[in-house]
Amino acid sequence: MKILDKYLLKTFLITFTTVFVILFFIFILQTVWLFIAELAGKDLDITLIVKFLMFSMPRIIPLVLPLSILLASIMTFGNLAENYEFAAMKSAGISLQRAMRSLTAFILLLSIVAFFFANNVIPYAEYKFINFRKNIAQVKPAMAIAEGQFSNVGDYNIKVNKKSGDNGNILTGITIHKKSSIGDGSKTVIKAKDGKLVSSEKSSILQLVLNEGNYYEDIVPKKYEDRSKLPFAKSAFKKYTLNIDLSQLNKVDVDDNNIANTNTMLTVNELNYTLDSLHKNLKTEIVSYSENINLRTGITNTIVVPSTTIEKKKALPADILSVYTNKQKLAVLKMANSNTVSTGYSIDATKVNLENKQKNINNHQLAFFDKFVIAYACFMMFFIGAPLGAIIRKGGLGLPIIFAVLIFISYHFINTFGKKIAQENGLSPFMGSWMSSFILSPLAILLTYRATNDIGLINMDVILSPFQKLFQKLFPSKK
Repeated sequence: MKILDKYLLKTFLITFTTVFVILFFIFILQTVWLFIAELAGKDLDITLIVKFLMFSMPRIIPLVLPLSILLASIMTFGNLAENYEFAAMKSAGISLQRAMRSLTAFILLLSIVAFFFANNVIPYAEYKFINFRKNIAQVKPAMAIAEGQFSNVGDYNIKVNKKSGDNGNILTGITIHKKSSIGDGSKTVIKAKDGKLVSSEKSSILQLVLNEGNYYEDIVPKKYEDRSKLPFAKSAFKKYTLNIDLSQLNKVDVDDNNIANTNTMLTVNELNYTLDSLHKNLKTEIVSYSENINLRTGITNTIVVPSTTIEKKKALPADILSVYTNKQKLAVLKMANSNTVSTGYSIDATKVNLENKQKNINNHQLAFFDKFVIAYACFMMFFIGAPLGAIIRKGGLGLPIIFAVLIFISYHFINTFGKKIAQENGLSPFMGSWMSSFILSPLAILLTYRATNDIGLINMDVILSPFQKLFQKLFPSKK
């Protein structure tokens, strides 16, 4: 490796490492902010918080890495151009392509590492992250309940005045509101003097043993005029055991596309296998439902019309209902209407079910393509940032940050927009994943061409020339 290559690589690595650490720290703070409700007020020790953050860190890399490469490229080549180091290179016969050669090899290696990271490390971290969140309440159940406030635990809202014991599993002053299944508030309230939390690492069921309390439940009378009396049932107990399903804890998240689906926990080979099974399952269900609906409606694929039926066709009345009495007509029409409505409901329900299955397939395909997109994005951002820095000839953290943020926001917005459309079957998952790359790749080619040929970012003469000609025609100069 020549001295120039070492110098450029060293300069880029120092800038890239600094930018990467700063951006990574910013995105970690964003993660803490998103999950502050799960971390605050639950007596989590520093070890569990560090584990929580460690498992959530790998999912940040696909955002931080392309942005870091883009910003570091602009800053590195902007500094070289601003300090006339590029002018010295060109005077020595070294072109921009030659100066970028060693860094291109490094970025190519970094892209390959990014692919293996997205294919192996991120799925493992997602698996650990999801299970760690669920196991917090299983290993230390008291962490799911905070003192002096209502905590959302499964199907219940639980409030305790005080926690004691080695793991905080002894509770005093317990108030429990059971959530209604139809979403009309809480109709069941349980109050107890004290209780104890019992859990097992092998089970997702948390037992809450209550002592000396009362059970209240609102009763909704069948008669509307009796509802204003607000009747309720009350019972007392000396000991009452409440089973809470902790598997529901993992279904609440800000980013439901990532946490609720298992596609982010699979590698490329596992996604291929899963997609094959999902496609076969969808096709089998479509065929099965089409056969069932044909049997329900009496429609067959092949209809054989006997010759005797054709001969007697002329003898049949034009209106087949005319052979029935009015009472029979009403019964036939009611039955036909009922069958039609029932079939319509069945079709609508099956349509929703098939659409959900197709969305699940789309999400798995998006997760498959994302592993390749992250690798290409690193390569593309370098060929946007390096020539852009050489063109604008500005280093530091001023103008490069503005350009980097604008380009990356555009990339991230297009990427998110494409994925959302692909999830709803508006685009193929391939186009949804690669849309941002396809749109910004011409920009990388254009900037590289202009920087190589010493053309500025915007040729003002081309823009102003038509206006100058128009101005000369309107106001010709006097001789």
